[in-house]
Amino acid sequence: MYNVTVTKDVRNRCRWCGEVFVASAGSGRPRKYCKRSHRQRHYEARQEAERRGLDDGEILIERSKLDELRDRLYVLEAACEDVETDLGEDESLAGYRSAVEDLLQAARPLLRVRIEPKADPRG
Repeated sequence: MYNVTVTKDVRNRCRWCGEVFVASAGSGRPRKYCKRSHRQRHYEARQEAERRGLDDGEILIERSKLDELRDRLYVLEAACEDVETDLGEDESLAGYRSAVEDLLQAARPLLRVRIEPKADPRG
């Protein structure tokens, strides 16, 4: 007689890059990172944060990455305002469909933004 354990896949978010990954739910500690290299980079970032006296909630990021995120958020904010205006003027199904398509078009670039803390003090 064999004792078989069925594991269920669990969706997690990598603590380093934020990507969703699937990890088997079995014995042992649950995975927190999608790759071993991300676990290492997170460790390095924690060490650098400690060296610089940063709190747990603080990270160092490149100015260009922050500016890119702010620009894309501004586009999304403007699209939300446009959708609210459009829906107030056209409550038809076609109007809603058009508004949602416009909103998706503005939101999609944000799906590709990845803010990774700087782990290397030289970088």
